[in-house]
Amino acid sequence: MQYPFDGNEPKIAESAFVADLTYLVGDVDVGARASLWPFVCLRGDRGAVTVGADTNVQEFTMLHGATVGDGVSIGHGAVVDFATIEDEALVGIGSCVLGGATVESHSIVAAHAVVTHDQTVPSGHLAYGVPAKTRPLTDDQLVKIADTRDHYVELSREFVHQDTGFDEE
Repeated sequence: MQYPFDGNEPKIAESAFVADLTYLVGDVDVGARASLWPFVCLRGDRGAVTVGADTNVQEFTMLHGATVGDGVSIGHGAVVDFATIEDEALVGIGSCVLGGATVESHSIVAAHAVVTHDQTVPSGHLAYGVPAKTRPLTDDQLVKIADTRDHYVELSREFVHQDTGFDEE
């Protein structure tokens, strides 16, 4: 479902995958080969929401006034509220990234972590806990970022090309 708000309406790249039951309102921009899975909410009513190329936003996630870079994976049920997720990052299942926070490139926010207001997760670090603390990523964790991104780019293409009930937009 796509709705205009305050003179803005969602813009979606032709190659992006947007599942049915996804809610986009207002100033929303979805990049090439991005994927938005069922029950995702992108609210561009009080600030723009940008989702970069090759980024996946998984079921039950809410982005409100958020900037999300290229090659990002945002896990099921995450909340990104007026925050920035830079390129090639991974935001874990059920985590929250709050107003003014920045997750720098090549970083991971662990499942159920809370990145607090105005906090920065440095590049190459894992944020974990409530409130989030950080430590450097392992080599295996760095590989996980790219593997997850690549998996979802391919999976979205499979959904588009099989009889799944989803339409390519």
